[in-house]
Amino acid sequence: MTPLLLFPLGLAALVALAVPLAIHLHRRTEEIPVDFAALRWLDPLPRPRRKLRFDELLLLAVRLLLVALIALLLAQPAILGVEDRTRNVLVAPGADVRAAREIAGPDADARWIAPGFPALDTEPPTRDALSSLIRQYDAELPPEASLTIVVPPLLDGVDAEPLRLTRAVRWKIAGDRSEAERPTPLPAPALVVRHAGQGAEAVRYFRAAAAAWGAQDGFDAGSGSDLPNPDRVLVWLKPGPVPAAVTDWVARGGTALLADAARVAMPGDAHSEWRDAGGSVLVEGAAVGDGRLLRFTRPLTPAAMPDLVDPDFAARLRDLLAPPPPPPMRVAAERFAPTAGVRAYPLPPYPLTQWLAVLIAAVFLAERWLATRRRRLVA
Repeated sequence: MTPLLLFPLGLAALVALAVPLAIHLHRRTEEIPVDFAALRWLDPLPRPRRKLRFDELLLLAVRLLLVALIALLLAQPAILGVEDRTRNVLVAPGADVRAAREIAGPDADARWIAPGFPALDTEPPTRDALSSLIRQYDAELPPEASLTIVVPPLLDGVDAEPLRLTRAVRWKIAGDRSEAERPTPLPAPALVVRHAGQGAEAVRYFRAAAAAWGAQDGFDAGSGSDLPNPDRVLVWLKPGPVPAAVTDWVARGGTALLADAARVAMPGDAHSEWRDAGGSVLVEGAAVGDGRLLRFTRPLTPAAMPDLVDPDFAARLRDLLAPPPPPPMRVAAERFAPTAGVRAYPLPPYPLTQWLAVLIAAVFLAERWLATRRRRLVA
């Protein structure tokens, strides 16, 4: 441990040590004169002999100590390199709390992985940015402190970066592991088909695909021209020029899949989005504003496009229309165990002002007792 002063200029208050000295020189211990008969034969005005003398040395010493401690408090003393041997345990929301308490034991400092790191005895918090909170807690611990992390089998709130910390930690999984073995399916796209009278026969292929996804309840088909919300996929099967309202809807973030007979100016950076087994392009697409514009290159008939009756048609169509997967936020805990190797951050000094304030209060009480007691000692 290394002691230091965060504000050394505060020691300038030590000049106040002259105040108790001046007080004790000016006000000596009160002496009560006692007259007796022989005093009448003495000179009534003797010349006193002056000598520098301090009375009540114990009281003076306490007052000097009090002033010195106040000056030290102003200088803000602290200590670097404080060793912390406490067993620290972090528990992720969703972990088995009973198992976490058994792992922590009675002497550990067990806390939730949540903003502020509340104690484990409080209500379980909601799942938050797990990775960043673990890194924060690790960075604020002394280098020699131990850390145990208790997590559920499936973690939420993680980021794509592997978890690397400044120390080797104990990674404990507490909970039902079967939850981590169940994959989380992506939501199926909801289809809204708009067709003309002569294009109604192609609707059945998209209806069958929605049924295969288990999203038949969200399927909508009709011959109108009303547009859905941008979170749904528009399948435009009407031939002829595509209305400007459709392209504007795409630019605002929608996804539209057009029939080959729909005439629209595809962007210059259009590229292949779906090829058949022979390598021929079935769907071309490009970004338009904040959305995607896709178009079939062949008529939607089995003769022109055999993939319509292929068993993999529904899966291929879903891969085409499904939104891009979000960054990884859920992961099996076994695959996310942290590794050590990050350089430890310099820890802030441990302030001693609270302990010094308690000592100052005790010295002040002692000074008051010495100054107001009934019998004061004379040096």
